Amino acid sequence: MRKIFLMRTTMLTASLITILLGILEAEAKGAIYLTTKNGTIPIILTSLNTRSDSTPQHTPRILSAATKNLSQNVGDEHDYWDESDEMLLSNYANSSYENHDTAIWKRNNKRSINDVVSKNITLVLENLLKNYENSQLPTHGKGYPTVVQTNILIRSMGPVSELDMDYSMDCYFRQYWRDTRLSFLGPIRSLSLSIKMLERIWRPDTYFYNGKHSYVHTITVPNKLLRISQHGDILYSMRLTIKAKCPMELRNFPMDRQSCPLILGSYAYSNQQLVYQWQNSESVNFVPGMTLSQFDLISFPYRNFTFTRREGDFSVLQVSFNLQRHTGYFLIQVYVPCILIVVLSWVSFWIHREATSDRVGLGITTVLTLSTISLDSRTDLPKVRYATALDWFLLMSFFYCIATLLEFAGVHYFTKVGSGEIVIDDSEWEELIEEVGGDAFAARQLAVRRRSSARSTTNYSFTFPAASNNCSGENASQDTPEQPCAVRLTVERTTQTETRVPRWRQLLYCLAGDDRYRRQRQVEAGNRGHINSVSHIDRAARVMFPASFALLNLFYWMVYAFSNDDFAWSDNPINTLSH
Repeated sequence: MRKIFLMRTTMLTASLITILLGILEAEAKGAIYLTTKNGTIPIILTSLNTRSDSTPQHTPRILSAATKNLSQNVGDEHDYWDESDEMLLSNYANSSYENHDTAIWKRNNKRSINDVVSKNITLVLENLLKNYENSQLPTHGKGYPTVVQTNILIRSMGPVSELDMDYSMDCYFRQYWRDTRLSFLGPIRSLSLSIKMLERIWRPDTYFYNGKHSYVHTITVPNKLLRISQHGDILYSMRLTIKAKCPMELRNFPMDRQSCPLILGSYAYSNQQLVYQWQNSESVNFVPGMTLSQFDLISFPYRNFTFTRREGDFSVLQVSFNLQRHTGYFLIQVYVPCILIVVLSWVSFWIHREATSDRVGLGITTVLTLSTISLDSRTDLPKVRYATALDWFLLMSFFYCIATLLEFAGVHYFTKVGSGEIVIDDSEWEELIEEVGGDAFAARQLAVRRRSSARSTTNYSFTFPAASNNCSGENASQDTPEQPCAVRLTVERTTQTETRVPRWRQLLYCLAGDDRYRRQRQVEAGNRGHINSVSHIDRAARVMFPASFALLNLFYWMVYAFSNDDFAWSDNPINTLSH
């Protein structure tokens, strides 16, 4: 350890030597200060370039007397100065050098001055740790807790994972506290020491309550800094990558706002022994230009509070990173494609209802496409027990695509009649089979011919109108030969009357799937001899589906896009702790 201190203090001695040489080269008299165990002692030096005869004869012996006074009560092992060091500085300060060149003297004695000053600083550090107990707090036995002040400079943040509900950030984490046992006096205001010094002094046992996996950067060496001031103020800084839990509420996803906390405190010391505080009003800062890929950083409030555990009350610091998600990606990748797919499914309302395969194929294609989008959108989301805003929109799109298929099923099953299919009863089919000798194809052809002739045959009624004057009874009573009376043949086409069923009853029959009513409608349509190619259901669907979808979208965006809750501090930010 002695060698380490010597190496660290070599740089410090360089500045001291420069000051000493500058003073020695001055034309006037000056003074330097020597830091020892017993205090700072001024040393009077005379100029080397000009030596005044008026200088008192006792001045060259001041250094010798001072060093003897400082070292008389110090043990041999830890003395700041031994006899050789005393003689060296005494000769350096008191010799006249009148017969030597100044440059030659500097070159020969520079190494000696370095060794003496370095040895002084090294002995100061060793003396500080001589009776130091690193297992005790700096304020142990004083009746008040040790105060640790903290600040964080965040270099980068992200990614924020919804699947694992955590986030990562790279930061400089700094802690400040005062340990009067490490105070010293000297020309240097603070000492930057090796991180190996951390093993010999007390430091706070800070840990992150909601941390999952954090580590200190160690390339190329451990990224830590230790600095001690004259008054015992200690700065302990390190570069950390912190991965912490972020409990998320995803009901409004992807139009949600999340609050990701970072909670830190002592693992073992209660607030009666150790108290954490944010250093000032700007204790949490970000590197200029830092951005997140999926979120906007709205605010980052921080506070001090006391957390009660089984072991007692503990001082805790919390900072909450309030984030708002970007919705542009989801609008482009999910919402707009779903709307276009739903609109595409409505094309079937304008397709002829006889094109069964076309309408069914279009409906199934839209449903499968929505299924693919739904599965892809849920890949990066946890399996939560509630439906998110995106889930509700996908369900609404599914409903409309499936409703389009069901609408065509109703059109096909209940109103697609008279389309060329011959409805033949079992008894009639048996008669046709007997007539054609068992050939089913010939029986169907015969049935088609009979139905065609039946539709083309008109019902005629022959009426004999009243006899004209020429055929009146008067003429009949005459003896003139009987003339055949003109007979007018009137042809009357009669229409087959249908039993009118109320529309509400027709709807009930359709919903109940009444097969007898369906067959009756088929027979009536076959007797009419024409096909109603456009269904009234299709006509109504052309208006009802787009209108209802637009209203539901308006309601959806009003509910989720304009109802954002404000962020508030939680009374119990740490729900469960395991030790």
